Amino acid sequence: MVAPHESATTVFYRNIRWLRFVDRFGRKGQAAVEYLGDLAQLASQIVTGSVTRPFYSTEVLHQMDEIGVKSVSITGITALFTGMVLALQTAYSLAAFGGKMFVGRVVSLSLVRELGPVLTALMVAGRVGSGITAEIGSMVVTEQVDALRAMAISPVRRLVVPRALATILMLPVLTALADVLGILGGLAIAIVELQMTLQDYLTSIWNQLQISDIGSGLGKTFFFGFEIALIGCANGLRVQGGAAAVGLATTRTVVLASISILVSDFFLTKLFLAL
Repeated sequence: MVAPHESATTVFYRNIRWLRFVDRFGRKGQAAVEYLGDLAQLASQIVTGSVTRPFYSTEVLHQMDEIGVKSVSITGITALFTGMVLALQTAYSLAAFGGKMFVGRVVSLSLVRELGPVLTALMVAGRVGSGITAEIGSMVVTEQVDALRAMAISPVRRLVVPRALATILMLPVLTALADVLGILGGLAIAIVELQMTLQDYLTSIWNQLQISDIGSGLGKTFFFGFEIALIGCANGLRVQGGAAAVGLATTRTVVLASISILVSDFFLTKLFLAL
């Protein structure tokens, strides 16, 4: 019903704006559903390609070097200074309660359970995920992927599966190294700033840290690695256009991979706590 003070023209344009909003919302929803469908299809192809021939073992080893070994510096520095900051903040927060002796426990549990896996995955998503998207996207733009199909070579098996396997295998290793460096960073602060002894710091960690804590933290990284590789490869294969499209795809990969890591971390934490 038209209000007395509204003209028919006003109502018409208001309805047009509403229809445009509905159309735009529908298009966004359709694109999101199609993207999730592509991710699910690519995930099944990765799983199938990982257990069936042909195996590109040389490419897997090369990607393990590119993804894992060359990411040690950025993940190690991140974990080292995170452990130092944790020790510093914990010491000053607990100083009023005489809790300086708990610094080792707080640092080790925080790093092993949450900060180590999550920060390492975020750093790898920024460095590796974007690199995977840029590399595969450039191959799509320059028609190298089409050339693989013309030679009866599956792009998923040749390009995607080695990168996915390398990311899944190397992320737990990077996380373990990051945990050790973060604990050592906390040790340095505990000795220099808090005048704690090495034995007191390590004893507090040894008495508190359990195998289940280490297992839950490292267990998350397999899921994180799969998410990073899946999103990076999917966005690379979906590139259409030129260099500008590759840039947009890399940005989208970093954003989506980071969000998926943070969201999945919550559900994985609840899962491992329930086990």
